[in-house]
Amino acid sequence: MEKTCADEFPLTVDSSEKQGVVCIFGTGDFGKSLGLKMLQCGYSVVFGSRNPQVSSLLPRGAEVLCYSEAASRSDVIVLAVHREHYDFLAELADSLKGRVLIDVSNNQKMNQYPESNAEYLAQLVPGAHVVKAFNTISAWALQSGTLDASRQVFVCGNDSKAKDRVMDIARTLGLTPLDQGSLVAAKEIENYPLQLFPMWRFPFYLSSGLCVFFFVYCAIREVIYPYVTGKTDSTYRLVVSIPNRVFPITALTLLALVYLPGILAAILQLYRGTKYRRFPNWLDHWMLCRKQLGLVALGFAFLHAIYTLVIPIRYYVRWRLRNATITQALTNKDSPFSSSTAWLSDSYLALGILGFFLFLLLGITSLPSVSNMVNWREFRFVQSKLGYLTLVLCTAHTLVYGGKRFLSPSILIWSLPSAYILALIIPCTVLVMKFILIMPCIDKTLTRIRQGWERKSKYAQSTLNGKSDI
Repeated sequence: MEKTCADEFPLTVDSSEKQGVVCIFGTGDFGKSLGLKMLQCGYSVVFGSRNPQVSSLLPRGAEVLCYSEAASRSDVIVLAVHREHYDFLAELADSLKGRVLIDVSNNQKMNQYPESNAEYLAQLVPGAHVVKAFNTISAWALQSGTLDASRQVFVCGNDSKAKDRVMDIARTLGLTPLDQGSLVAAKEIENYPLQLFPMWRFPFYLSSGLCVFFFVYCAIREVIYPYVTGKTDSTYRLVVSIPNRVFPITALTLLALVYLPGILAAILQLYRGTKYRRFPNWLDHWMLCRKQLGLVALGFAFLHAIYTLVIPIRYYVRWRLRNATITQALTNKDSPFSSSTAWLSDSYLALGILGFFLFLLLGITSLPSVSNMVNWREFRFVQSKLGYLTLVLCTAHTLVYGGKRFLSPSILIWSLPSAYILALIIPCTVLVMKFILIMPCIDKTLTRIRQGWERKSKYAQSTLNGKSDI
């Protein structure tokens, strides 16, 4: 029996002797999950609790003691309690001197207190080495083995040796520690888990605004106008027809807005003659949100594809086809085949299919699991070269859809053009500006600027023929 037990847990026993003892104050969900993870990684765990006799559901193999006894067992203490319960630490100030105190707490809302929890803890226990860490990792992530959750652990503290110990613990747990500097950074680290999709807000707000605008615009043309002029009820268009116009327009506009900030940045660099000046904050934020804008655009393109597939089963479409067939049968007349119309129709569908395929390729490549498998040049080729090709195909898809109707006055309703004409404004502008930027005379200067050349610098001498640049 003794041999069986030794064979069952040899790695845990050896590694726990190697890793040492860690004390955890708090027996809540996070404390229990962190303790279990540490036990699995070879640490000996001692829990500190205000009621050690009634603490239950703790990981097997961990001890439960009162705070003072638990603190005496280890020089690394994880504080897994809320800030409002920090008062008991004042009584333990003497026993906590020189120990590493890891604060994992979060608040209910951003900037809830004047100072961060870690800074408040450092004031409460001045003799301890306070380190902020593990607050960005959830209890669920620890229980699931961090296989499908974030692995990043932001660490900050005033004592470099204490930070190194905490970062070693994080690495042993299979996490990725990121040093954020001194304890002043704790406030930002504590606000990080409270942010709700910070990089997605601008894309969501922008796409929502575009959807509302184009929906109202199409409703005026296709629902309100027929009712005002002829008392015709066209409200059924609000369900499928109008959304199937709004979604592709929004997708194409958002795709163009993915590449517009890069063009604006290039123009700004050409105007300034240097790359060593910061872009405006709005342009910086816009460029950081390009991935999210592209994924939202892909979502709208998916909706357009799905809505297009249901068109043949719509009652309105089947009604029109049935009436057209009956009319042809009664009049004994057949509509002549138009080769030009067939070309336009097939080209429209082919461009849409190819554009949607490349759109999917862009979305798949932006996933971390895929982008980590390619080098920077391959990633740039897909996101830039193929990205612009996608924009060209999707813009051509819309142009072919319009066909000869662009110049026809009959498409104007209350002097309002069709919505797809509005959808072409930004994409065509982006493509024209990009075409100008890739002209050799401009692209050469822009490339040199991005390689460090400055127009107004005394070192701005051309390496070709020893002449100064213009």
